[in-house]
Amino acid sequence: MRVAIPVFPRFTSLDIIGPYQVLVNLPDVEVVLVAESTGIVTDDRGLIKLSVDATFDDVDHADVLVVPGGPGSRVHGDMPEMLAWIQHIHASTTWTTSVCTGSLLLGAAGLLDGLTATTHFSAVRELQAWGATYVPDRVVTQGKIITAAGVSSGIDMALTLAALLTDQVTAEAIQLLIEYDPQPPFAGGSVASASEGALAKVRARLGSGWEPYGVT
Repeated sequence: MRVAIPVFPRFTSLDIIGPYQVLVNLPDVEVVLVAESTGIVTDDRGLIKLSVDATFDDVDHADVLVVPGGPGSRVHGDMPEMLAWIQHIHASTTWTTSVCTGSLLLGAAGLLDGLTATTHFSAVRELQAWGATYVPDRVVTQGKIITAAGVSSGIDMALTLAALLTDQVTAEAIQLLIEYDPQPPFAGGSVASASEGALAKVRARLGSGWEPYGVT
């Protein structure tokens, strides 16, 4: 089983590493990182560097597609090769998935029009511009497309996918192997549960008059 993960400059590292850590534990799986050209690709902090050995021309099919997000995913207009590759690979997949703002790449590739989907809370309006209906769930399945919300939810998505590809017990075993048992010290990991103080800091961080979708 081949899992293909496209990589682009300014990706968010956990969007890739989280699902990878889950899916690499599946039996008989090959995970391949793919980019426009081979070499080193750097994350959105300029610290994590991934070595990519396969180009879009090298990978013409996959059983599973995992599209990560990050600031680089928001400049999809500058990524025609990747969008064309996503469209092509989607035709052969059993499952096409995204993490965080990777959903914007699925949208730009024309795969989300008329579907329900999720994404990072800061990208809701961009997602809807591609014809998708946003829901604030961590994982959303529509046909063979699975979208995940922001960053850490990629692990939830990958465990969901692992169960679909094998069975629940196998997915549970992987969850145990990586000891994924979230016990956050604070409530507030979603817009709905965040404190006013946290929202204020996020507003300052995101700028440009950002206001949380669905919260008044």
